[in-house]
Amino acid sequence: MKRLFTFTLPLAALGAILVFLTSHQTLQSEETMNQKKTAALPAVPDGHQKATFAAGCYWCVEAVYERLDGVHAVVSGFTGGHVANPSYEAVCAETTGHAEAVLVIFDPQKISYDTLLDWFWRLHDPTTLNRQGGDVGTQYRSAIYYHHDSQKQAATTSRNKAQESFTQPIVTEITQAATFYPAMASHQDYYKINGNKNPYCRAVITPKLRKLKLEK
Repeated sequence: MKRLFTFTLPLAALGAILVFLTSHQTLQSEETMNQKKTAALPAVPDGHQKATFAAGCYWCVEAVYERLDGVHAVVSGFTGGHVANPSYEAVCAETTGHAEAVLVIFDPQKISYDTLLDWFWRLHDPTTLNRQGGDVGTQYRSAIYYHHDSQKQAATTSRNKAQESFTQPIVTEITQAATFYPAMASHQDYYKINGNKNPYCRAVITPKLRKLKLEK
């Protein structure tokens, strides 16, 4: 009986280990699949409005707007293209015509659209065509996508005023907002989650936030 006991115990332990490994592997696969899923668009609370901006890598733009009082939510994604439900890879290959952009849901009682525009001109260089720093391509173009005529007028007025602060012509396009496609879940809140461990975040986003006095 003693030999039988000492023989079956390792088998039981081995079985438990196999069950654990299988479960862990399944969990990891599910987490990976969930991260690759397209993020859902948040609901717009009563009294809130939407604004859409493109200013280079959406991780950089998202990190700025998420820090502003009165901003309810920021979603990274794609807009301005000609293909439905574009993938990140297709956008990066410049085959869909989309720009990396952010959808900002804000409370106009706490922060105005004009203030969001002021931050837009400050957070990137609107004079470089299809480029922000080392990020090059049409998906990194500078653009304001207006949701109604008052936003269009405000964006045009703001661009004219901003031009006084730049020696080179502003190339920012002002276009009517089209369908906004959220990026995958793993690309949302990117700096908030990965800021300390991602080289791109440390090299590009952190200095930008410090320059804008949004991070110490």
